[in-house]
Amino acid sequence: MTSAPTWLSLDRNGGDLAGQIYRSLRDRILLGQLPAGHKLPSTRAFAASLGVARSTAVEAYDRLRSEGYIETSAGAATRVAALERMRPEPQRDDRAPVEEKGSDQPSYRGLFRPGVPDVSDFPHAAWSRHLAARSRSLRIHHLGYENPTGIRELREAILEHISATRGVVAEPEQVMIMPSTRAAIDMLARAMLRRSGRNTAWMEDPGYAAARLLLGDAGAEIVAVPCDEHGIDVSKAEGPQPALIYVTPSHQYPTGATLSLPRRLALLEAARRHESLVVEDDYDSDFQYGSRPIAALQGIDRAEVVAYVGTFSKVLAPGLRVAYAVVPRWLVSEASEALHRRGVAVSTHIQAALADFINEGRLRAYLRRMNQQYAERMARTIGMLESHFGGRLVISGGNGGLQLAAWFRDETVDDRAVVAKVNASGYGVMPMSGFFIGKSAPGILFGISQAEAAAVQRLAADLKAVL
Repeated sequence: MTSAPTWLSLDRNGGDLAGQIYRSLRDRILLGQLPAGHKLPSTRAFAASLGVARSTAVEAYDRLRSEGYIETSAGAATRVAALERMRPEPQRDDRAPVEEKGSDQPSYRGLFRPGVPDVSDFPHAAWSRHLAARSRSLRIHHLGYENPTGIRELREAILEHISATRGVVAEPEQVMIMPSTRAAIDMLARAMLRRSGRNTAWMEDPGYAAARLLLGDAGAEIVAVPCDEHGIDVSKAEGPQPALIYVTPSHQYPTGATLSLPRRLALLEAARRHESLVVEDDYDSDFQYGSRPIAALQGIDRAEVVAYVGTFSKVLAPGLRVAYAVVPRWLVSEASEALHRRGVAVSTHIQAALADFINEGRLRAYLRRMNQQYAERMARTIGMLESHFGGRLVISGGNGGLQLAAWFRDETVDDRAVVAKVNASGYGVMPMSGFFIGKSAPGILFGISQAEAAAVQRLAADLKAVL
């Protein structure tokens, strides 16, 4: 490929030329149309052939490299990495009949509680204006029995946001608005267990305890699937074929690992083979520090096996009570009916105001500001732990999200006892052992959203007293 390929046609008026190049090359690689070992031209030659700036080609190549699609080495050509190829989309017969929240963690409240955003910088004035305006002038059709999946303005606004930032590919009809991630997980679990006639669910180990309880309440038998620094390893899953697979691939909870590309492809292939639904919980992936976020699993799903779940509780404020699910087309009807039956809805005033908030660019501006602040707080927390406790703890993650995992080098440590002592001073950290289904490892999970300098110094002093 020494000149611009005929299949790579850029929309010059569509913006994000680097993203267009990245997606075109990525899709060709996944489909096997650019085979492993295929030599790509230099960024300079590629840019010249397309008539774009070299920096545009560099950005596209950097994204492909960071996500594992291409390989480079000093003095050698850039080549396509060896990957398992995507299989053709399976044929699903949607007309065929199908036979027929909480957490097990104690309540941890405090300055370093994991997964809780800092709402002190929430744009109250802008939000209040949008909410007041919509409260005064809601359209007539919004005041009746609205579509149970949410108002179209918000579904379109959300889709535009996650398409641009996370690479999600869908239509507005596939977007379902709900009051929480837990409501989304519960709805998807019950719909899929009922549809499949199976009751097995695979889940990351360690993993999100609330999701484990929700799946269990829906009637699922949980199969723990090992998760390491490369994410969930479905090759180690045992037992009956699953109806559902729950994962947090972009920023694994609680370890912070990013699911590697080979394992992403293995997960998608396992779901296709078992006719399972993958629930991709992308709870805080808007917060990435030092690199561009890896694309959502849903964006590379060619078999329609992924339901993408997101929330505004992490990116804006828990009190908004707005989350969403992007479901495969074959599940839209059942998901809509499930939402209607259960009466799970978000106020139309809130939905309309949030749509305006997103469309006016308020969300993008807020995320840019908070990413910078959270990056500084994450770095501050990591620096403190490495400086004072590097001999006792191994730090993992730290590239994104609102929490940081640290593991004890001594695996005999009782992390629950350590956490109880630390939290007596009001910190809200959590023991890593509490997230495991099978064999556990001791550690501490720290929230970083409010890790100001003075608070981190106090935490260091109190940790020293305990450790």
